[in-house]
Amino acid sequence: MARRPALSIENLTELDSEKLARLVLDETERNAGFKRQVSAALAAKSGPEAVAKLIDRRLAGLERAHSFIEWERTRAFRDDLQSLVDTIGSELASASVLLATDRLLRFVATHERVFDRVDDSSGHVQDVYYLAIAEMGALAGDLSPAEAAQLPDRIMAALGETSHGYLRDLAEAVIPHLADDVLEQWDHELIRAIGQRETEEAGRSSSGWQYSMTSQWRDIRKIIARQRGDLDLLIELESRKAAHMQDNLGLAAALLQAGRAIEALDWVRRPGRRALVASSGDDDEDLSPDQASLEARILEALGEKDAARALRWACFGQTLSADILRQHLNTLPDFEDIEELDRAFDLALQHPGKEAALRFLLGWPRLDLAARLITDHHDEWDGRDYHILPQAAAVLEHEYPLAATILYRALLDSILARAKSKAYPHGVKYLRKLNMLAKVAGASSELPRTMMDHADYSAALRKAHVRKIGFWRQVEPDAKNPDSESGMPSRGRAPHWVVE
Repeated sequence: MARRPALSIENLTELDSEKLARLVLDETERNAGFKRQVSAALAAKSGPEAVAKLIDRRLAGLERAHSFIEWERTRAFRDDLQSLVDTIGSELASASVLLATDRLLRFVATHERVFDRVDDSSGHVQDVYYLAIAEMGALAGDLSPAEAAQLPDRIMAALGETSHGYLRDLAEAVIPHLADDVLEQWDHELIRAIGQRETEEAGRSSSGWQYSMTSQWRDIRKIIARQRGDLDLLIELESRKAAHMQDNLGLAAALLQAGRAIEALDWVRRPGRRALVASSGDDDEDLSPDQASLEARILEALGEKDAARALRWACFGQTLSADILRQHLNTLPDFEDIEELDRAFDLALQHPGKEAALRFLLGWPRLDLAARLITDHHDEWDGRDYHILPQAAAVLEHEYPLAATILYRALLDSILARAKSKAYPHGVKYLRKLNMLAKVAGASSELPRTMMDHADYSAALRKAHVRKIGFWRQVEPDAKNPDSESGMPSRGRAPHWVVE
């Protein structure tokens, strides 16, 4: 059978020009966004102003429009916005970077009106604006020094009073491409604007929460300070914030990189804004792996290696973070890491957070220990944890069918106990898996003492949920042909039961 030829520039240029033009013309009739891109490419032959005129027409439509976009048209609308950004970033930017940055700014400034017109709970429309901001950052480096010096004023004029947060994002994208004197001037203007706005807001009623643009303006000052390497200004700006809003980890990392480890240690230990990653629970006292990792590096820079090692181990004991464990093992002498790893596995098996332990053992991976954890606690799994149990069962079902059976039963029991009719198709799939696992394993004598074999479980399941007709109607096709749609091959190596 002949292979389908791959599409490439080289292959397409070999086509007859008239045939290629016909293909393009046909696609323009089907795809409005593509039609605009082709029109822009043709306009580019007349110069950048002609392309800019086409783009301005579309931007003007976005700025004027106010009708709500129905959900079924959201994808097409998103694609149309993406086509507009692509046209600016390709056709216009190749002819005039200055005109392209001006149109990108104008596009980003439409976000408030656009978000009022569309339900973007999926975030797909927002993604187009983030891509436009990234394109703006890429083009900023191609501006002349004189053109780049005008960017702060242009950005503040376009987005200086928008509350969505794109002002900060856009500033962060372009600041690395601005000269130091431009950044210094921008910082002075922000100081003046913040002072003036705070004076104006001081006379407002203090009842209720009120948003102030000064928060975004201060964030831009932080980005400028970081770009200029002005850590003292960063410290000053963070110190002015409420404790729960301070970016202690970011500042501590910057101080450590600058060789100011003692100050870094002070900041990393403050109870500011911290992202609790892979926490074993909802306890705010749990160590954040990010915080523990940074603090350990600071301690090492101060020569306190034993304290750093103890901190990483304590963090692992709470969070079962694989990253923290790897960092901890890398600090140990040869061969000691093997014994320490065994100790870590024992700790995971005894950890009170069974879900965190399962995630750790699956991810390491130690599937044998994950199966042991499941079977040792076979009656403790909550089928509502559908974000991890189905994936865990699928990974384990071939080599460790008993563990997979336990998880599939927990998932199925939860769906039926809560009468979640929308989840019945998932329940049917889990029952099929249980039927399949019972056939290929068939070792009921090795089940945990308090766990029913498959026949008894199936009978109890039907008795307990006999009234859930909607579920059993979806199961019946399997009853007529037990082997149909099982998803299992008719032959192959049979998995073995593993009971620790």
